[in-house]
Amino acid sequence: MDSPPPGINLLRSVAGKEWSRNTHRCLVLVLTFVAYACYHASRKPPSIVKSVLDPEPHSWVFGPAFVRQGGQQLSPGSHHGQGWAPFNGTDGTAKLGEIDVAFLACYSLGMYVAGHLGDSLNLRYFLATGMIGSGIFVILFGMGYFWDVHVFGFYLAMQMLAGLLQATGWPSVVAVMGNWFGERKRGLIMGIWNAHTSVGNISGSLAAASVLEYGWGWSFILPGALIAFGGILVYLFLAPYPEDVGLSSTEPSQANAEHDEETGEAIERIGSRAQSAVGFVKAFLIPGVIPYALCLFFSKLVAYTFLYWLPFYLSQTAIGGEYLSVKSAGNLSTLFDVGGIIGGILAGFISDQLNARATTAATFMYLAIPSLYAYCTYGGISRSINIVLMMITGLFVNGPYALITTAVSADLGTHKSLKGDSRALATVTAIIDGTGSVGAALGPLLTGFISRRGWDLVFKMLMCGAFVAGALLFTLVREEITQVIQHRRNPSAYGSSQQEAQGSASTPLLTGDS
Repeated sequence: MDSPPPGINLLRSVAGKEWSRNTHRCLVLVLTFVAYACYHASRKPPSIVKSVLDPEPHSWVFGPAFVRQGGQQLSPGSHHGQGWAPFNGTDGTAKLGEIDVAFLACYSLGMYVAGHLGDSLNLRYFLATGMIGSGIFVILFGMGYFWDVHVFGFYLAMQMLAGLLQATGWPSVVAVMGNWFGERKRGLIMGIWNAHTSVGNISGSLAAASVLEYGWGWSFILPGALIAFGGILVYLFLAPYPEDVGLSSTEPSQANAEHDEETGEAIERIGSRAQSAVGFVKAFLIPGVIPYALCLFFSKLVAYTFLYWLPFYLSQTAIGGEYLSVKSAGNLSTLFDVGGIIGGILAGFISDQLNARATTAATFMYLAIPSLYAYCTYGGISRSINIVLMMITGLFVNGPYALITTAVSADLGTHKSLKGDSRALATVTAIIDGTGSVGAALGPLLTGFISRRGWDLVFKMLMCGAFVAGALLFTLVREEITQVIQHRRNPSAYGSSQQEAQGSASTPLLTGDS
């Protein structure tokens, strides 16, 4: 057990009394929400400044290309600013894609290491170090504007180092949430909590766009400073485990009520600091980890293509016969994440009600296919239609992404196959999200090249990715449907065997404080 964080000690001494479990939970909920919102906010600047670094759309992007100036359509030879070397040449779009994939490749590789470290080290120190460190490199990327740096290797290195340090975030916050919150209504709770992803994207877009007029460097410095400040808050106030603040891993009344040996093991498994971190191979072989990890590969391929390229796409595409400024495109793109917030909450709620995580995720992915087609085909008719279709697309794209990276990862990280002898929350989360992040790196990279032949081809790629993501959950969906059929035929038998069946399927039941 570690000593309470210094900020909590200070606040408790000022208040003159001990805090309740619910008070600590609220603080954990807010801190982890803010922490990961800061992570996502610091990832948005590249998408906002793309059209500033490379303002001249080249003829291979749309065939006849246009730039915006005073609301007029100009020929490809006209200039809308000079851009920023080395991103303003004929290979500028490809270089911007390489910057994205460098960040995401290091992020995905770092994730596998960070997950095991998160289960082995002090999560408060680990998370705070990652946030402050990544903030420094985001700021340094922006300083390239003030230092007049035009060396591609500098920007590539800053993104790679930032990506490596950002890998500390997701395994850590999911592990902390798993330590403090049990399984009951986990899908809904984490669906609401996972709004931090979209809130971070929105706030990052707005923050980066708000200072863009003062120089693109500020669009990196402001979000970078925010995540570094968030890291300081985490160091001062985050208690990763209930034991850190003198609480047991479960409610005393709840612990006394549990007599089942297997249930006791599950409770012990969630919160014990004395247990060792699970091995990578053992975590990888937990039932359900592989199909969910592969599903997330394609799900994040779709989601991160929007994350990194949507503002650029909006600034390069006529909407209602007009072209948006870079700032307006960045602001409009935030509505995709508004839809994502709704999708994450809806997916979590539905999966709780149906007790079917895989079926919910697969259904959302299949519904994303017609929404992607509609947005590509009809999004240019008017701004109102674009907004509605963008939000619907965000709902179906981000819903399963949010569900898998939160509730499913926490479920599998305390799977009954571990038998209570090890901790695996951060490791399992890292395996699933790390695999997904490989897809997140691949999507933006492919977009940088495929968009040369038109955005219709990019959307076809995204629709294929959504279909494969849903198909990869087929076996788990079939198991869940079989359980539902058995329940309808023999409800009493189903009720007694439900936990055992789900322990080996995609949605294991966990016991803990809720």
